[in-house]
Amino acid sequence: MRQFHLHLVSDATGETINSVARACVIQFDDVRPVEHFWNLVRTERQLDMVLEGVQENRGLVMFTLVDEKLRRRLQDFCREVQVPCIPVLDPLINALAAFLGVESQRQPGRQHALDAEYFGRMDAMDFALAHDDGQSSWDLHEADVILMGVSRTSKTPTCIYLANRGIKAANIPIVPGCPMPPEIEKLTRPLVVGLTKDPDRLVQIRRNRLKLLNQNESSTYVDPEVVRAEVTDARRMFTRRGWPVIDVSRRSIEETAAEIMMLLARRQTGGLPGIPPEGSIT
Repeated sequence: MRQFHLHLVSDATGETINSVARACVIQFDDVRPVEHFWNLVRTERQLDMVLEGVQENRGLVMFTLVDEKLRRRLQDFCREVQVPCIPVLDPLINALAAFLGVESQRQPGRQHALDAEYFGRMDAMDFALAHDDGQSSWDLHEADVILMGVSRTSKTPTCIYLANRGIKAANIPIVPGCPMPPEIEKLTRPLVVGLTKDPDRLVQIRRNRLKLLNQNESSTYVDPEVVRAEVTDARRMFTRRGWPVIDVSRRSIEETAAEIMMLLARRQTGGLPGIPPEGSIT
C-alpha cells in the first residue's frame, strides 16, 4: 500500500474539495492518502499555517481558494518547493464564465449562504425526521417522496440523504399483519417508491442488528422463510399499486437516492421516457 501526503486547502467548509479528492483517489488501487485538511483559510496568517504544513509533509496540494492574493502565494510556494498544486474548480469556473459571458464573483463559501435553498433543506430535514418510520401520517400529502419497504431496506438513511438535497421524504415500514396508513391510498402528489432487498442479505443484516441490540435471534424477524415471504408480499403490493421499485441490495444510499431523484425529475417533466439501469428499477 503506497502512502502519500494530500493537502486539501479550502476557504470554506472543505466539503467540495474533500468529495472531489476522494472521488479521484478511489480510482487508484493500493494507495492511501494521508490527508491534511486546511479549511476556512481566508487570511495570510491562516495560509502561513498551510505553507508550514506543506513544508513539513510534502505532497500533492489541492485547493479551492478564490482570493487571488492567497491563491498566487500558495501556487508560488508550491512551485518553489516543487510539489504539485491543483486549483480544483478553475476549469469548471472558467468554462462557465466563457459560456455565460460573465465573470465569477469569487466569494468564499458562497454555496453555504443562508438563502431560500438552505432553509428549504433544513425544512426537508425536519420533515424527514418527523415522518420517519410511519410517524405523522396525517400530513403525508406534503411529501415529495414516500419510501415503502420491509425492515432494514435503508429507508431512513435514504430519506435523510434526500432531505439534504431539499427533497421532503417520508418512509413507511411494511410490517406483516399491520395495515398501511389509510392516508396512503388517497395521496396524489407524492411519488411513492418501493425499496426491496435480497432476502438472504436482509437476514444477515437483521441478525447483525439483533446482535447489536443483544436480542434473541430465534424470532421470525430473521427466519429466512418468513423474510422471503415478507419481501415477496411487499413486491406484490408495489406491483398492484403501480409503484416503482428499487432493489437496494448492492446499492449505496447515494445511488438509491440518485435513482429516486431521477424518477422525480421524470415525473416533474411529464414522464419523459428513460431507461433505468438494468435490474435496479422495475
